[in-house]
Amino acid sequence: MIVFRYDNSFEGLLSAIFDAFSLKKWPQLILAPDEVLPLLTSEEYYVQTTEEKYSRVSLAMKKRLSKTALMQLTYVWYSELPERSLLIFNYLAKIFKATHDISHNFADLDILAIKKLAKKVSHERHYLMMFVRFNAIDNQGDKVYFATVSPRYNSLPLTIDFFQDRFADQKWAIFDTKRQYGYFYDLVQTEIITLNEQDNFLVNGSINDDFLSPSEKQFQHMWYRYCQSITIKERINPKLQRQFMPTRFWQHLPETWHDLDNI
Repeated sequence: MIVFRYDNSFEGLLSAIFDAFSLKKWPQLILAPDEVLPLLTSEEYYVQTTEEKYSRVSLAMKKRLSKTALMQLTYVWYSELPERSLLIFNYLAKIFKATHDISHNFADLDILAIKKLAKKVSHERHYLMMFVRFNAIDNQGDKVYFATVSPRYNSLPLTIDFFQDRFADQKWAIFDTKRQYGYFYDLVQTEIITLNEQDNFLVNGSINDDFLSPSEKQFQHMWYRYCQSITIKERINPKLQRQFMPTRFWQHLPETWHDLDNI
């Protein structure tokens, strides 16, 4: 078994593609630096990530693949699943070896797997855009709208353009509590942020009440009461509710906080 080991970056994966075609070696497994090497490994090759390598592969991808196919590969990468590296590698290897466009050949298991996984990540992206709820906080006298999320896949980076366009006139931040990073928009640009655990800004994945603006708690209560008032109890369908609003998002939605133990 030939094993390629790379630096667990997308650029490193493209460099692995370049090396495979240069050396005529095709790995059966691609590992990150900290992953355990299988016992039946016959050869281990360390991929060196260089701008020349991944730039040439990236250019070739843009020539051979449609915008939809390129976006699918991006979604698969952000899935963070262990099999993503080998899946993307095999997909690109087949694309570059083919004499014609095979990106729609769904009889091929790798191409079909790329499409299915990209669709799952895309759904998670849409869920984020629908279910993000901002809370007004006081940041040294400056109001910032802050939201917490914990998506199944690392789909937060795929939504930033949407939120920049949608809320271009206010400062906001979205923090992924599962991966412990987020984005902050200051009306000019968006940058990646992390939080200091010692500040106790988050409690059990939710914003500490001490940091909320004076009117935020009142607004949350009013929003909850409104959602309750328009609910027709005789038509409550928990199964359908979970289908359209997965329970993993409920802890971040003020309108469902009081119902977590009842539905």
